Amino acid sequence: MPITRRQALQSTAASALLAHFGARAQAGGPPFDNVRIITGFTPGGTSDTICRRMAEKLRPGYGRSVLVENRSGAGGQIAVQAMKTLAPDGTTILQTPMSMLGIYPHIYRKLAYDPVADLTPVSLGAVFDFGFAVGPMVPASVASMADFFAWAKANPNLANYGSPAAGSTPHFVGVLAGRAGGVELKHVPYRGTQPAILEMIGGQIAAVSGPIGEFTQHVAAGKCRLLASSGAKRSKFAPATPTLVEQGLKDLVFNEWFGFYLPAKAAPELVKKLNAAMAEALAAPDMIAGLEVMGLEAKSSSPAELAAMLKADTERWGPLIRSIGFTAES
Repeated sequence: MPITRRQALQSTAASALLAHFGARAQAGGPPFDNVRIITGFTPGGTSDTICRRMAEKLRPGYGRSVLVENRSGAGGQIAVQAMKTLAPDGTTILQTPMSMLGIYPHIYRKLAYDPVADLTPVSLGAVFDFGFAVGPMVPASVASMADFFAWAKANPNLANYGSPAAGSTPHFVGVLAGRAGGVELKHVPYRGTQPAILEMIGGQIAAVSGPIGEFTQHVAAGKCRLLASSGAKRSKFAPATPTLVEQGLKDLVFNEWFGFYLPAKAAPELVKKLNAAMAEALAAPDMIAGLEVMGLEAKSSSPAELAAMLKADTERWGPLIRSIGFTAES
């Protein structure tokens, strides 16, 4: 049957329309119906905060519904491990601190996941310093790290500190600070920094090492005292608090980052789509201001930049962990 000129034009137009929507689906595509952001820590802390802020920003363009799922336990491992069983279809996103990916390989003889092979990097989310704070168990006269070390030596049975997880960066900041101060501090691990802080301000433990933004509301309320920050310079979130280095603890400069990942083998088009959505979200003034409340500096990256950051941190922490001598079995 011969094809008329009108039929040919209609066919050409239809093909062009299909090509347009096909290209759109690859480059951007319609939003997903349901998206989850998984974090390995409890509600209320910095990890949870950045997830909830990001969830708000990813609606409705990336996902019509974007929820945060808190899979706490095993120092953040449960959330990372969960990604191994999930489809790389863009609907499940992991947010994790560096510790679970760059430090845990040095302390666990056998991890249930491979930080590189089992995940697809998407974007950096935020960077932050750590703080070291004391609660009511420690006398008000203790106003510096030197004061705390002196008190800890005089009260060895009370010389302890909490952190968000065994094997996390805050855990090792406490170990290294104690060693530099000539005192052994007993470490008490928790499922996140906020549970540790609540026990500290309740008088159950002496101190906590954790992300600096976790302390600000409690410091402002007079419930605890921030003795030090861990950055190369004073944190803008606690400008009156001297750094560890300022207090004579040489070379103790540490910070960390939160990164966003998809499961392994996620399609490049999906990674590009999510990365673009996150870059836009992290540049929004209300996102920047909202994260600053928790002591987080919003910062995006390319997937390649995030992968390079993890590689550098993994290499830095290897010798430090060996010098500490900590393993998951110790």
